[in-house]
Order: sequence, then structure tokens, then C-alpha cells
Amino acid sequence: MKEAKPCAGGDEERPRVVLYSDGACRGNPGPGAYAAILSFEGSEREIAAAVEKTTNNRMELLAAIRGLERLNSSCRVRVVTDSQYLYLGMTEWVEAWKARGWKTASRKPVLNQDLWQRLLELAGRHEVEWEWVPGHAGHPYNERCDALANRALDEFLRKRGGVVQEDGQVERPLA
Repeated sequence: MKEAKPCAGGDEERPRVVLYSDGACRGNPGPGAYAAILSFEGSEREIAAAVEKTTNNRMELLAAIRGLERLNSSCRVRVVTDSQYLYLGMTEWVEAWKARGWKTASRKPVLNQDLWQRLLELAGRHEVEWEWVPGHAGHPYNERCDALANRALDEFLRKRGGVVQEDGQVERPLA
């Protein structure tokens, strides 16, 4: 498989990258994993890793974050996710959270604020379009991301050595 190249060029020339993302968790919280596939001009790059204790929502966010982190310059990016939490968060909720000082409508702190803020920072470097697809409905790349995340989680659970912390943690990359 060819590896996706980093983005380059001016606003008019910026390549179009599609980022497919998914998260998985066994227990909520529990061990979890994320996966992303970057697709650019016929090239693809797969990313997957697992963590010891997390939630499914954190893995959904981290999948998009890790994919966007792989882009070395500004791109036009379409992020495809089966997570309503990620999709609605970025398309509907986040501006209101920011306006309320990272509080929900019920004035409670927004969960996963650290990841939302990192995702906003990364998305701000690109022209990002968010697309929701139903999970487990036969979308080839969504199914592939799901399989990658679950494979990373299965491998992690089989090997399960060492201490793994969440974001900023030691992650066990998919070999």
C-alpha cells in the first residue's frame, strides 16, 4: 500500500484528503482503540493504536485528532465518521460550548474538553468538512476503520504489558 503524502500548495492548490475515523471500546470506560485512514490521490495511510482505560467517545475524538496530526501542511479535509458525538460536536455544539466557557447548556463542564480543544486547534489549520455515515452499515472505509481499531484493541489485550495512560500516554501502535 502506498503511503499518503503530506499536503502542500496554496489555497487553490491544496489537495483534498479524506480522513475516515472510528473508535472502539470494551467497557465504557475500559480498554479502547482508535483508527484512521487517510486517503490522498490514490494513496492511503492507516493509523491505529490502543489505550488501557478510556471511553468510546474519547477514542472517536482521538481517531480524528491522530489523523489530522499526520497532515504536515494545510489541506482540504473531509472527515468521515460514524460518531454522532464527533459529528454533532464539531458541526453544532462546539461554538456554544466555547461561548459558555466550555459548559454545556445545563452549565456542566463539557466532557473531553482537552480533546475537543486539540481537535479544534488541528481543524483550524485546514479547511474541514464533516460527514456522518451510519456505523456497521456497509460503508467500506468505515468498516475498515472499525476492523483496524478492533484489531489494535485485540492485539493490545493479548499483549497487555506495561502501563498505558490516556492522551500523552504510551500508545501501542499497530505494527
